[in-house]
Amino acid sequence: MVAAAFFAGAVDAIGGGGGLIMVPALLAAGLPPHLTLGTNKGQSLFGSLAATVRFARSGLVDWKAARVTFPLAFLGALAGAALVSVIRPEVLRPLVLGLLVLAAVLVTVARPRAEGSPSASKRGSWVAGLVALAVGTYDGFFGPGAGTFYIAGFVGLLGLSLARASADAKVANFASNIAAAILFSTRGAILWSVALPLAAGQLLGGFLGAHIAVRRGDRVIRAVVLVVVLGLVIKVARDLFQAR
Repeated sequence: MVAAAFFAGAVDAIGGGGGLIMVPALLAAGLPPHLTLGTNKGQSLFGSLAATVRFARSGLVDWKAARVTFPLAFLGALAGAALVSVIRPEVLRPLVLGLLVLAAVLVTVARPRAEGSPSASKRGSWVAGLVALAVGTYDGFFGPGAGTFYIAGFVGLLGLSLARASADAKVANFASNIAAAILFSTRGAILWSVALPLAAGQLLGGFLGAHIAVRRGDRVIRAVVLVVVLGLVIKVARDLFQAR
């Protein structure tokens, strides 16, 4: 399980989608669904923390934007969690499929703009904040592929390179993971005796994944994002088919 957490943290740091590894692993270990979702959030926040630290050390994190994206992603996740009692998450599945295809297109065709143009501006920071709010709400409400959607949004709307988008995505993802973990914890839905040992794997994996993203750049990130999107499309489509 710690090995699974390590690989999940590494994949998530590069292109999002760590839940594709950890959720099945937790279910296979015998955890019931409600504890699986909560425990996954409890351990995954450590991977996003480690990735944020590594990206920050490389100078890729836009701290001006982070002052906006972090609180808005946090608030979005809280709002999304509140929506669960009002709207059934299953209603979103067809929309999520379309958004995943859009995300794949964005990371495939988008090219970064001139360095420092949008992200350094006040306007760019607030556009990033709106992305963080929207995806944070999605993360709290539904969840799968939130890290990938952060990256796609920053690439498509701000014209960031994939490396910078991954760095800024981890800041926002860390915030929404904290919010989700707090909510799950208050509901008694995190099995900390499992989550804390897995946190060690997440810390190492998140740091390594961010290191690979920094060293290998956009080509590796694009490949990982596309693989994650494919996996998410298969999962969401299967869930949609089974629901019918």
